[in-house]
Amino acid sequence: MSAIFCHFNFNVLDLKRSVEFYDKALGLREARRVEGDGFTLVYLTDGVTPFELELTYLFDREERYDLGEDEFHLAMRVKDYEAAHALHEKMGCVCFENTEMGLYFIEDPDGYWIEILPET
Repeated sequence: MSAIFCHFNFNVLDLKRSVEFYDKALGLREARRVEGDGFTLVYLTDGVTPFELELTYLFDREERYDLGEDEFHLAMRVKDYEAAHALHEKMGCVCFENTEMGLYFIEDPDGYWIEILPET
C-alpha cells in the first residue's frame, strides 16, 4: 500500500477574504471550485506542484473555528525569502519568527499558521 499527497483543508469564515489573502501573501491561485448544498470548496494551487490547499466555506458557519493549540501548520518554500518577509511584514501577518532556524510563520485571516522557508 502506498499513498501520495493530494490536498490539505482549511475551513474559512470569509471565502473571498481568504482567497485574496492566499493570492497576495503566497501567489496561490484558484484551480477549481465546487459548489454544494450549503458549502463551497475552493482548491488553490501554486502552479508548480500537484498539491492543493482546499478552502472549505460552510454557508451557515458564523463562529470562529477551534484550531486547538495552533500546533499544526502548512509549510511553504519561497524563492526570495527576504522579499517574502518584507511583504508579509507589510501585510501585518507575521506571527512568529525563528531567526536561528531561518524561518517564520504567517497567520491567515482564520488563524491558521503557514511556515515560510527559503528555497533550498
